[in-house]
Amino acid sequence: MTLGSRPRWWTELPLIAVVYLAYAGGRLLGQGDVSTAVNHGLGILRFERRLNIDFESPLNDLFTRHAWIGIPADFVYASLHYAATPAVLVWLWRRGRNSDYRFARTWLLITTMIGLIGFVVMPTCPPRLLEAGQGFVDTMAQYSSYGWWGKDASAPRGMGGLTNQYAAMPSLHVGWALWCGIALWWQGRSVWSKIVAVVYPLVITLVVMGTANHYFLDAAAGAAAVGVGALLTRPALRLAGVVRERFRPVSAATATRTADVPTGAGAAGITAGEPVEHAGSATNVSDKCETSARERERIPRQQGRGADRQRTDGGDGGGREAGAGAGHGRGAGAGDGAAAPAR
Repeated sequence: MTLGSRPRWWTELPLIAVVYLAYAGGRLLGQGDVSTAVNHGLGILRFERRLNIDFESPLNDLFTRHAWIGIPADFVYASLHYAATPAVLVWLWRRGRNSDYRFARTWLLITTMIGLIGFVVMPTCPPRLLEAGQGFVDTMAQYSSYGWWGKDASAPRGMGGLTNQYAAMPSLHVGWALWCGIALWWQGRSVWSKIVAVVYPLVITLVVMGTANHYFLDAAAGAAAVGVGALLTRPALRLAGVVRERFRPVSAATATRTADVPTGAGAAGITAGEPVEHAGSATNVSDKCETSARERERIPRQQGRGADRQRTDGGDGGGREAGAGAGHGRGAGAGDGAAAPAR
C-alpha cells in the first residue's frame, strides 16, 4: 500500500482494535496503589481550590439536584466516548483525503498513548470516589437504575472489575471529544458540522466534571495531550515512512535496471531474455568492430545505402567497361576498314 492509496478498512479495523485493547489494558495496568491515587486526587483538588478553578464542585451540585440534567449527562458520559470517536474516524476515512485521514488517525493514536502514560505515571482518584466530606456525589451511582451501568464508573453492571476507576489524569473523554471537534471543523463543510465541532467538546467537558468523574485539571490535561499529539504526529508519520521503506520488499522493477528484448529481425543477434546494456555501453556487431546501441539502429540503412552504392558503382563500372570495349571494337573496326583499301 503506497502513501497515495486509501488505507484498506480490513487493515484499519485491526489497528484501531489493537489500540483500543491497549487503551483498556493500560487503564488496568495503571490502577496502582489506591492511597497514592487518593493523595493525587486530593492534591489536585487543593490546588484548584487555591486558584478558585474547582469548577467540578458547582457543576456536580447542579447535576445531583436536577435529574433532568444528571440522567442525560450520565448517558452521554457512558456512551458517546465509545461511539462518537469511531464514527468521526470512519467519516474521515470516507470523506477526507488520504493524507488528512492518516494524519488524523495517527494524531488520535498518539493522543491515546499519551493518556495511557498519564494513567500509569499518575493514578488519580476522581472526585466521586473521594470521602464524602469533600462534597461530591457519584451521579452514575445515583442514577444507576436508569442505565446499564452500576456503581463502578460507566462499566455495565457486573463488569466493574474490567475498568480502572483511577484513570482520571488526563481525561481522554475530553481529549477524544476535542479531537472529534477539530476533525469536524477541519473537514466539515456544513454549518451544522461547525456547530457540532464547537458544542461537542464543551458538552463533554461539562459532563465529565458534573458527574464527578474528572477534575477541571484532568480536562485541561486531556486538551494538552491533544496538543502534544498534534505536534508529534508529523514526525511519527515521517518515522513510519522511513521504517516502511526500509522493510518494504524490493520489486523486480526497481531491483533490475535492465529490460528484456523480444526476439525478431530487429533483435540483431540478441536472444530473448538477454538484458539490454546501458545506452552508453558498446555492443558487439562483428568480431572486429563495435558500435553503440544508438548507432546499431542506423546500421541496416547504412548497409542498404552501401549495397546500393556498390550496385550503382558496379553498374557504372560495367557500363564504362562495356563502352570502352565498344569503343575499342569500333576503333579496331575502323582501323581495319581503313587499312583494307590500302592493300
